[in-house]
Amino acid sequence: MSEQQQNPQLVEVSTFRPRSEGAESVLGKLFPCLDDGFVRLVDYMGNDAAIVQAARISYGKGTKKISEDIGLIRYLMNHRHTTPFEMCEFKFHVRVPMDAWRQWIRHRTASVNEYSTRYSLAIDATQKTSPDKWRLQAKDNKQGSSGFFDLEQGTILSAQENQFQELGRKIYEERVNKGMAREQARKDLPLSTYTEAYWKTDLHNLLHFLGLRLDSHAQYEIRVYAQILEEIVKISMPATYQAFKDYQLDALRLSGPEIKFIGKYLQFSSNKKIFIEKIKEFSQSMGERTDLVAKLQNLELMSEDFIPLLIEQRIIKG
Repeated sequence: MSEQQQNPQLVEVSTFRPRSEGAESVLGKLFPCLDDGFVRLVDYMGNDAAIVQAARISYGKGTKKISEDIGLIRYLMNHRHTTPFEMCEFKFHVRVPMDAWRQWIRHRTASVNEYSTRYSLAIDATQKTSPDKWRLQAKDNKQGSSGFFDLEQGTILSAQENQFQELGRKIYEERVNKGMAREQARKDLPLSTYTEAYWKTDLHNLLHFLGLRLDSHAQYEIRVYAQILEEIVKISMPATYQAFKDYQLDALRLSGPEIKFIGKYLQFSSNKKIFIEKIKEFSQSMGERTDLVAKLQNLELMSEDFIPLLIEQRIIKG
């Protein structure tokens, strides 16, 4: 008599680990980022089929009309049924400048273990800026940039940066060599110093991260990392990525007042004077008016001819 026959409660269950051929192809591969950073996928759980499997547990027979895998994934993404996407996870090993890492770590829906400069010497690497990449402060966005310094000024700034970073490292190493506690010796290191971490998050929250950090308004340095993460997701879960791109990255969200404006005042679009007056009336906030105009352009409802006049009259931001 077999063991199962002797114990009817012992049931053989066939299980397997969902495999993503795309993820397997990049697993452990180091993707360089900035001048000395990197992203590396060290582990993952799930694939496109795992999302479908999780969804069908809750939908059951009710999914028959949308039972094809790609159709179901797109349905879930479109209708914001996020739980099935949380069943998949990615674990990355990253090397990031500390200033960009401060923004990264604001995404709290992840498990993180960071390189400790209390126990170990700080990584001897800093993110450097080439002379043509020094950005100017944006006039209309207090936390953003717009344009670049000229090459002559940029060359001076890069030289100063190098001097500052070398001095900071020299002072740090002198402190450590004198026996100062590492937890205190590190306090004057520049924010351009690289740190490393393991960052594990589920797919839903990874897509949320990408939605924010791929935006053109995100800081360049973290946007570069987001672009690499995007490629890994695209390779690993192509059906999910395409749904994410269609329903989030390339989609356009309209507020209630914006929908009302477009529906009510579209009839005035051929009359520039009246249309401009209606945009003025839309909101007291220049930021909201600027967003509205950008969306009208995106929908191809507004001619480029309007823009200079709107900026000149300070209806929208330039």
